[in-house]
Amino acid sequence: MITIRQARVKDLAEMQTCNLANLPENYQMKYYLYHLATWPELSYVAENQQGRVVGYVLAKMNDEEQTPEVLDGHITSLSVLRSYRRLGLAERLMAQAQRAMVEVFGAKNVSLHVRVSNQAAFSLYKNNLKFDIEHTEAKYYADGEDAYAMKKPLAGLYHTEMDSLDF
Repeated sequence: MITIRQARVKDLAEMQTCNLANLPENYQMKYYLYHLATWPELSYVAENQQGRVVGYVLAKMNDEEQTPEVLDGHITSLSVLRSYRRLGLAERLMAQAQRAMVEVFGAKNVSLHVRVSNQAAFSLYKNNLKFDIEHTEAKYYADGEDAYAMKKPLAGLYHTEMDSLDF
């Protein structure tokens, strides 16, 4: 059984390990710590029965000055270890982060970036999680690869489809 719970400071090293195992863009520990210190309600981990972190979502509220009419959350990073994929963990992690964005901060939308070449992640975001492409950002990643900037409205979601998910 996999448990989804709010991320804690003691999880940061294992979250970073998940990131390093799966993603080409890696973050320094202070970046994870900044997220947890600033938006502690928005990041979650998937933990196996042995207490090991096998996936995480790192999320925040957008840094730009926002108005109550345009209050957006942002998914910074999502990663699930390969041996734990296809269990719905990414969807569950995303649902928890989105729910918290709405309930704690009143977010109206959630955004993210995904590599143009990452077809598996793009399919997850587009088909399963119902994000739409807003535009393509040229050379978004450090290695020069383009990113799809994707967005999804959150209005009404946390009372319907998210409530039906088994947490």
